[in-house]
Amino acid sequence: MVQRGCEVVPVRYMAPMDRPRLIGAEIFRHSSYGRWHPLRVPRVSTVMDLSRAMGWLPSEQFITAPRAKPKALHAWHTPEYIAALQRVEETQIATEEDTARHDLGSVTNPVYAEIFRRPATAAGGSLLAGELLRNGGIIYNPPGGTHHGMPDRANGFCYLNDPVLAMLSLRRNGAQRIAYVDIDAHHCDGVAVGFHGDPDCLMISVHEERLWPRTGLLEDDAGGSAINLPVPRGLNDTEMAYIRDHLILRQVEAFQPDAVVLLCGADGVVEDPLAHLSLSNNAHWAVTRALMGLAPRFLVLGGGGYNPWSVGRLWTGVWATLNGHDIPDRLPGAAEEVLRGLKWENTRRGRNQPDHWFTTLRDDPRPGPARVEIESRVNYLNERRNPGRVRTG
Repeated sequence: MVQRGCEVVPVRYMAPMDRPRLIGAEIFRHSSYGRWHPLRVPRVSTVMDLSRAMGWLPSEQFITAPRAKPKALHAWHTPEYIAALQRVEETQIATEEDTARHDLGSVTNPVYAEIFRRPATAAGGSLLAGELLRNGGIIYNPPGGTHHGMPDRANGFCYLNDPVLAMLSLRRNGAQRIAYVDIDAHHCDGVAVGFHGDPDCLMISVHEERLWPRTGLLEDDAGGSAINLPVPRGLNDTEMAYIRDHLILRQVEAFQPDAVVLLCGADGVVEDPLAHLSLSNNAHWAVTRALMGLAPRFLVLGGGGYNPWSVGRLWTGVWATLNGHDIPDRLPGAAEEVLRGLKWENTRRGRNQPDHWFTTLRDDPRPGPARVEIESRVNYLNERRNPGRVRTG
């Protein structure tokens, strides 16, 4: 049996997918959190448009995300919270109680036209991904990645927690052991709450230290289920490659998961306005490539990313990586036109764009010195997870 929203339908056999599938929806093209909010920028629509302009997204590889029904969201979120979201969307008013209890209508989580429909569509894509991966394959859901959402409240731009819902959907469809890897610049506090102490879940989060929400400390193992690596400002490609090879891959391979979920937030690149890391998009693509094949099921989600050019280019490159497409040095005219049509209002960074934001997907690599503190923290985490293991370096 497979659950679709509230409905359960019989399924005799779901064959593994021969090619990756990308989940998206048109609701993300015009929906915005508001004129001054960091999530006013286009992101998912850029990935869809760029991928089509490159000839990388034929119709048979695209799936329109369904909107999750309330009952499906109750798998983790409280019925009272989901009802409040729906009511606030209908009235466009958040009461004092809505803000106090659910953080709806705050500066961070404002009321906007699609306050329920938009996150429910992202969540619907993640729930569907768990079903489609029943017998293996690769799914990419760039609208997903809202890893801060809590059971009874919005948190950090995230009204729902679709990674948690995706992992629960994977579990319902046969994937018991799940490795969740999060390379967003912000710690995945909502996912940590959802899978705290779960012996069949391995959570690895690489995030900027002392950045909001200021959780995910090095010593915090979330009841034994998490490996948290807070990194200092200025993390470069060389250091991320070290983390990838000596921590992420080592731990995921040892865990032997039935499914790998990668949250590929784009806010770790140097152009992002909300974080202070110095990665190029090559680092994210390399992590994506390295995780492919480590489990029969691979789900990739979006996440943070607040510069429209850097997030659109990075996430489109993720799709290319999943399909094995070569990324050209120079984009064809149709793809360049997509990038030149983007706008980033109310910010200085959007006024004098470098030419490579329009002409190529690939950033120049951003290598640098590998700081001793990175190696030291990786060694500490490996030793704690596997006492007596040979140290890296």
